[in-house]
Amino acid sequence: MNTGLVYLRFLMVGSVLVGLLAACGSDMLPTATSSPETDREALVALYNATDGPNWHNNDNWLSDLPIGEWYGVASKEGRVSQLDLARNGLSGEIPPELANLNKLFWLDLSENELSGEIPALLGKLPKLRFLHLYENNLSGEIPAALGKLFHLQELILSDNELGGGIPRELGDLVNLYRLDLSHNELGGEIPRELGNMISLGRLDLTTNQLSGEIPRELGDLPNLQYLRISGNKLSGCIPLSLGEGTGLRLELPRCKD
Repeated sequence: MNTGLVYLRFLMVGSVLVGLLAACGSDMLPTATSSPETDREALVALYNATDGPNWHNNDNWLSDLPIGEWYGVASKEGRVSQLDLARNGLSGEIPPELANLNKLFWLDLSENELSGEIPALLGKLPKLRFLHLYENNLSGEIPAALGKLFHLQELILSDNELGGGIPRELGDLVNLYRLDLSHNELGGEIPRELGNMISLGRLDLTTNQLSGEIPRELGDLPNLQYLRISGNKLSGCIPLSLGEGTGLRLELPRCKD
């Protein structure tokens, strides 16, 4: 076969594949391999997006020092493992570049002035165990993609302005011990899928706009010790499976069976 014809067909097939990938969305497109360099770039993006020059403490940020010597950053083998900038005067939006920190297991940006939505791309952090974003001005809906954080043990998003419903996908977080979504503007019903979170010990949904009945499945959680869901618009009765041991207090009758 003519070599030029073969090459032309190769180009045509390649163009079709690129077009299909573009049509299906950017999530299917290949991404750059994460490395110490991309970790540094992600930190720089965070600094620029959240008014880094006016942080309470920005020691060594943007310097040539190893990133493990930047304030609030811990590293292992040159990769960011912990990022703790709580109570540090951050303002602005959380940049999606943080999703490139694929060795990160601790992310704490709580008690700042962050606004905008929680980036869905944070659901691609494969090592993440602790996600603390409480006491900010975050809005929009809780990304369903956070349900992909299989190793997550704590998810604390309280005291923000989050709306919409509680994603059913959070029920996939079978290693989660603490879920705190209190003091937001969440509505709709409490998903029954939360009853799949077999490691859950603490659940706080206080002071939202949740409605409907309390799912009986919550009473099947073997490790649940603390449950707060007052300050909502719940109806019906309290399932008998939810014992007094959880400290549950609601102005609702207990179900008869």
